[in-house]
Amino acid sequence: MRKISLFLLLAMLIQSCGISAQKASLSGTIADLPADAKVVLTKVAGDQILPVDTLKLDNNGAFKVALTLDQPTLYLLHATSERNSFCHLMVEPKEKIQLDMIYVADRKTFKITHCKGSKNVDLYRQFNDILLGAVNSTTQALVPSQVENLLLQNKQVLMSAFLSTFFEQEFDAHVSLYVQLRDALLPEYPNDQFVKRLAERLKGVVAPGMVAPDIEMKDPDGNVRRLSDLRGKVVLLDFWASWCGPCRHENPNVVRLYNKYHDKGFEIYSVSLDKSREAWVKAIKDDHLSWPNHVSDLQGWTSTGGKTYGIMSVPSTVLIDKDGTVIARNLRGEELERKLNEIFN
Repeated sequence: MRKISLFLLLAMLIQSCGISAQKASLSGTIADLPADAKVVLTKVAGDQILPVDTLKLDNNGAFKVALTLDQPTLYLLHATSERNSFCHLMVEPKEKIQLDMIYVADRKTFKITHCKGSKNVDLYRQFNDILLGAVNSTTQALVPSQVENLLLQNKQVLMSAFLSTFFEQEFDAHVSLYVQLRDALLPEYPNDQFVKRLAERLKGVVAPGMVAPDIEMKDPDGNVRRLSDLRGKVVLLDFWASWCGPCRHENPNVVRLYNKYHDKGFEIYSVSLDKSREAWVKAIKDDHLSWPNHVSDLQGWTSTGGKTYGIMSVPSTVLIDKDGTVIARNLRGEELERKLNEIFN
């Protein structure tokens, strides 16, 4: 299962917002620390992680730290006895945050049991509870949908922009989430680097609700085929390649759905990221991809069609309605069949 190590990914993202420094504070308790552990507070500043303080805990594990900051800042709590025992705390100017934590030894991490004074910290608490609750394969399988729902419910909380990087490796499947977070946060935090990163990440990406950009490429026989020529049909824009195992595994399902819904107005426009014409044509034949709209410029990852849609992995799909508007991205298997059944029935 994925481990959260977001501070490294985003270490370069915090810069000054140009406002004057403000006071803030962190206070609370930490229970169940290993006897030899110290708790160090650091912060992400530019491309560095800077030490702030070593927490002074009294006999009851209580602490209080005064902070001075001129922008929302990501702080990290770290138990020195464990390498990866980070707790991520987003603090905004003027906030007075109270939190109670316990150290979960078998998971080598902190668990926030109570939080007051910060929506950002409380969101991280809920996020971390989801991860800590995933104790077997069944609960781990639920984590992505639980995290996505949590972020959507808190899309105006700045910490959601930071936590969205949980989906970085599956970005194409979560474009809609990124778009909603960006649109919700940009008016309130126009200069924040986490929000700017969302906007930068979405450049060139075609999201649901947008008009599908046209693609004009050649088929194996050298004939030009345009995506726009299929207006009036529901179109699955399918990015794939002969060398892509998951693509080939999904092809029988795509063929089945094409045969099932083609007579009702369903078409497929397949863009191959192959470099070999022979391998491309052979895969079309071997997988019985009987629709006529197969195109490629044989440029692999630099394919103009792939660039137009911000494709960074295959298989990737874009479902387009009769008017040329994007309905959804990366529907496959049962999800794709449910959507097509909804459209045509």
